[in-house]
Amino acid sequence: MARELDFVIPGALKTRTGGYIYDRRMVQGLRTLGWCVNVHELDPGFPHPSTDALDEAGRVLARIPGGRPVVIDGLALGGMAALAERFASRLRLIALIHHPLALETGLAPATAERLRQSERRCLAAASRVITTSSRTALGLAGYGVLPEHISVVCPGTDRAPLARGTRDHRVNLLCVASLTPRKGHALLFSALAPLRDRAWRLTCAGSIVRAPGTAESLRLQIDALGLGDRILLAGELADRALNACYDEADVFVLASHHEGYGMVLSEALARGLPIVATEAGAIPETVPADAALLVPTGGCEPLTAALGRIMDDHTLRARLADGARRARSRLTTWPEAVGQFEAAVRTACPHE
Repeated sequence: MARELDFVIPGALKTRTGGYIYDRRMVQGLRTLGWCVNVHELDPGFPHPSTDALDEAGRVLARIPGGRPVVIDGLALGGMAALAERFASRLRLIALIHHPLALETGLAPATAERLRQSERRCLAAASRVITTSSRTALGLAGYGVLPEHISVVCPGTDRAPLARGTRDHRVNLLCVASLTPRKGHALLFSALAPLRDRAWRLTCAGSIVRAPGTAESLRLQIDALGLGDRILLAGELADRALNACYDEADVFVLASHHEGYGMVLSEALARGLPIVATEAGAIPETVPADAALLVPTGGCEPLTAALGRIMDDHTLRARLADGARRARSRLTTWPEAVGQFEAAVRTACPHE
């Protein structure tokens, strides 16, 4: 008989962001290993749910048979502290933390503190905590989570062909990230503005609807900087179109203010792309030093300097690309990651 597991997420599992891709691959992988995985898609308003959304989440958890392991994505879990405490004695709750909610960029201090306290309560109620990076695991010490209660399961990466890059003198830059404040597009655009005398083009692939206000602000910024012919907001791309963007890229760029792991960085490494990124969160853990130029988080001038260096110095780009190609052979595969995830789930159910 197949082992049963329930997986609770906010919104649709098909959503094309790193966290949802991780969740989706774990669900698919566990099913391949013989698990019966029941996916429950809650209201997308989490971690700021309405009363009706919380009531429905309570009904979802109440329908799950007692003793069943239940993985709850942290984006949902952090908004349901009272429910986590209510069901902790009946279900084996497993918290899946991509990054602490209070670290989201742009939150009002009161909102960040409310999320921090809510997530602390949720983590205390969990039988097991799974994080997607060692950096995030270390950060949970501040939430009172003991290291022995945490399993680190980094994302996997699909094997991919090496990027062929541009065919002319222009340096093609690629950023893959939803247009949300945390991803630092505004910082990236400001850092690129002083480099308009170089030959470059930036393609930004990622949702423009998750944070419409941010997307509109970025459009206005591009116009104000006079970079409309240099920066393309391509929106969310299907796999074929996104793969074409990776293939045509010369450099991958990411100016995030925080990253719990940074799956797109591993995807760039899988294609042998040199990287320019910030040192935000787990990025230094994800990207080897010989494949990237990493700069302090939030600083415009260091980012401009790094971008200028990699545009001007073909030898540097080639050296970092060599580092990325060495790293691609060491990347964890998705089947390996799923195996680690399964082991973490079994740790939460030691007597079964």
